[in-house]
Amino acid sequence: MKLLLRALFLLLFASATVFYFLYVDGGTAHTSDATTVLNLSTSNPRPTVKDELVSLTTPWTRPENGPGEVVLAVVACGDRLAETLVMLKSALILTQVPVRIIVFAEDDLIQSFNEKLKEWSLLSDLHFRFEIRRIEFPVNGKKDEWKKLFKPCASQRLFLPTVLEDVDSLLYVDTDTLFLTPLEHIWRHLSLFNSSQLAALTPEHEDRATGWYNRFARHPYYGPLGVNSGVMLMNLTRMRAFGWIEYVLPIYHEYKLRITWGDQDIINILFHFHSDKLYIYPCRYNYRPDHCMYMSVCESADKEGVAVLHGNRGSFHSEKQPAFRAIYRALEEYQLGSDPYNNFLLPMKHYLDETSSTNCGKVRRIFLKSAEQFINKIYD
Repeated sequence: MKLLLRALFLLLFASATVFYFLYVDGGTAHTSDATTVLNLSTSNPRPTVKDELVSLTTPWTRPENGPGEVVLAVVACGDRLAETLVMLKSALILTQVPVRIIVFAEDDLIQSFNEKLKEWSLLSDLHFRFEIRRIEFPVNGKKDEWKKLFKPCASQRLFLPTVLEDVDSLLYVDTDTLFLTPLEHIWRHLSLFNSSQLAALTPEHEDRATGWYNRFARHPYYGPLGVNSGVMLMNLTRMRAFGWIEYVLPIYHEYKLRITWGDQDIINILFHFHSDKLYIYPCRYNYRPDHCMYMSVCESADKEGVAVLHGNRGSFHSEKQPAFRAIYRALEEYQLGSDPYNNFLLPMKHYLDETSSTNCGKVRRIFLKSAEQFINKIYD
């Protein structure tokens, strides 16, 4: 009788185990997948609600930040809506791999971003998903202070390793940047990091005579000329393991009365003391007016063309840099999904030809070289 009861008990136990894995655990996994897609993880103390976050599920199936997917992040505040959308448009024209776009935005911009990105998501030849998140500074009692550091909300990038715990790596760019090469060609630099490097940046200057940090900085900075943080590849997993935020906060408290460029100065100070953690990529990945306003000083752009154009100091919207304004105009007018050769590349050439008397206009071939190469290759 005891043997019979024991056998019956074992049978019931086995049945319960099978039921758990097939139905209970399976249901949990399914719920977890849905939570991941919408980024509504309950581990986040402030979950993002559906009306402020939209994620487009595209035909391919890939894990979060999986192989072949580029993660692009940007922070938009104030009047930067239109500029950010032009940047995102430029990212999608040439890129041939899936893209996950993460936009941190002020509350009054969220709906506009959602509407435009939903509209773009209906174009069948674009492969991207997107998330719109509220600005989040996970520092008790210091939100307004961090938000006003240098440009509005720009210091959000310092906290990306903390607020994006599900992301392994990403490409962060300022809103005033434009892509003239596929995102995957920038993303490949992550695979060139050595075992200690956790971020990639370009030098702030190429010439000591015009350098800002070496002439004016009142704080430590990276290398001989400092670095510019407008186009930053970030291995967030390594940054978390390094204890990134534990370094950022003390640096801010010690140097906040001596920094001029906000979060960029903090990044420079950090990498001054931890130079082995930084990978330097060529100036063509963060090409600014300083590279051509007097003469062409970016050799990598001269040879291979500009990959990322950075219109800092309002260069896309002023008359001071007509070549930068011309490229922005061509991308602003381009309708995503239309023929990029006739509707983007040819107008850009025309607008740049009108700037031939300016110093940057004299080297206008470097702005066309990379974009022309890939448009011909992809759409020929």
